[in-house]
Amino acid sequence: MLIAHHYDMKSSSGSPRLPTGKLAPELLARLLQYQGCADERVVLGPRIGEDAAVIDLGDRYLVAKTDPITFVSEEIGWYLVQVNANDLATTGATPRWLLVTLLLPEKKTTAQRAEAIFAQIDAACRELHIAVVGGHTEVTAGLGRPIAVGHLLGEVAKERLVTTGGAQVGDDLLLVKGVAIEATSIIAREKGKELRRRGLSEDFIARARNYLCDPGISVVHAARLAVDSAVIHAMHDPTEGGVATGLHELATASGAGVWVEREAIPVLPECATLCAELGLNPLGCIASGALLIALPPEQTPALLAAYEGAGIPCARIGQVTLASQGRKMKSRTDTTNLLRFDQDEITRLLEGDREKHRGTESTES
Repeated sequence: MLIAHHYDMKSSSGSPRLPTGKLAPELLARLLQYQGCADERVVLGPRIGEDAAVIDLGDRYLVAKTDPITFVSEEIGWYLVQVNANDLATTGATPRWLLVTLLLPEKKTTAQRAEAIFAQIDAACRELHIAVVGGHTEVTAGLGRPIAVGHLLGEVAKERLVTTGGAQVGDDLLLVKGVAIEATSIIAREKGKELRRRGLSEDFIARARNYLCDPGISVVHAARLAVDSAVIHAMHDPTEGGVATGLHELATASGAGVWVEREAIPVLPECATLCAELGLNPLGCIASGALLIALPPEQTPALLAAYEGAGIPCARIGQVTLASQGRKMKSRTDTTNLLRFDQDEITRLLEGDREKHRGTESTES
């Protein structure tokens, strides 16, 4: 089921303005028809649900990924490396070379702030053995916070390539770690004052803030362990729109349906508490740190054992089905269509704050 977009604002041309967040799939599919010149070396180009491109270099594949950081400004450089490396790792590739475009807000940028972001990028790249090979940095008018865009390249042996669209009917669906790791940290960092007013302890808020590191938003190690331990048909890193939207993207890319068991999806305790307090659905919250895997059922025991041995939580949450069977979520009481969140729950939460702020400014002027 798609969440309806509310187009309540008009542009100067009279056309409806798009809401914040991912584009509606129908619009994105139309836009992805514009792909420039054909090149026979492009193994995988722009497609809904696929987060990286694959180019044939002869003896191996080059995998290319680009992703921005727009939600947060704290630790933005570290974030940038992690989210791009995650999407590259889900193809089975090893991240190698990073280019960064960094746009810094005027009147809010100092040399020290710029250097701090570069130091964060450097530290994250050293941790993942990635070389920074170029990019562009400028102070930009009209920005309220920094925006960083990463362009990450990696390589993979041809026989080890995994795509989001490789899931097959009958595959098991596994979820590594749980939800929603990134959202939990963002909420704790952006809404700390409100959480204290609601009576949540400093220890709780600190644990939630630290979700970036524990359990952590990187899935690079988990993805490598998967391809080393089992035959993997598909992997996907659910980000904006949460694990529910990630499942839709995997199904769309694979031309398949899915069913998932609601109670089997591990919602991490601090996430569950914050979502209950703020009226959010944890399945629609940005979910970096989780990893969706589709694999043959006979491969599942070996991979679960590998994750258990590595101390990485992993749960079987459902199965890939025929496209004609739709995308379903089963609970103890009923079966419903799987929700899709084209606007992330965190975006909705933070946009509400901005609207309140604008209203306050308007009243006071």
